[in-house]
Amino acid sequence: MNTGKWLYWDKLNPEDYLGFVYKITNLTDGKFYIGKKYFWFNKKKKLTKKQLAEQTGPGRKTAFEIIKVESDWKTYWGSSKELLNDVKVLGDDHFECMILMPCKTKKLLTYYEMHYQCKFECLVSPSLSYNDNILGKFFKKDFVV
Repeated sequence: MNTGKWLYWDKLNPEDYLGFVYKITNLTDGKFYIGKKYFWFNKKKKLTKKQLAEQTGPGRKTAFEIIKVESDWKTYWGSSKELLNDVKVLGDDHFECMILMPCKTKKLLTYYEMHYQCKFECLVSPSLSYNDNILGKFFKKDFVV
């Protein structure tokens, strides 16, 4: 399977996981970004007239079906504007993209994203990290003394 730029464990199969926690490192200065990304998302799809007509039984008929769709994880670069700008200026070959932890649930994704952000002291060492907050509750500006 071609996973593009991501370095990951040999046995990782995206079909077995909901998403992953990752670390993107700028190879020119060591600055990094830690985030989470879903492999999949659910999308509502309108049922066709034929599918609607085939519904039987009492009660309200559903007008939509939920389908599992692959995300843009293979080409994703994170949500940090500073990181995205550096990738644009330096080129993507100056960055290493590593999957740190594949996760099977939303709760585990959120926990391990926070775990690695704290472990690598994203907010305490602002010159080393592109991250500017953890969980939208702890901000880089609050750690500047």
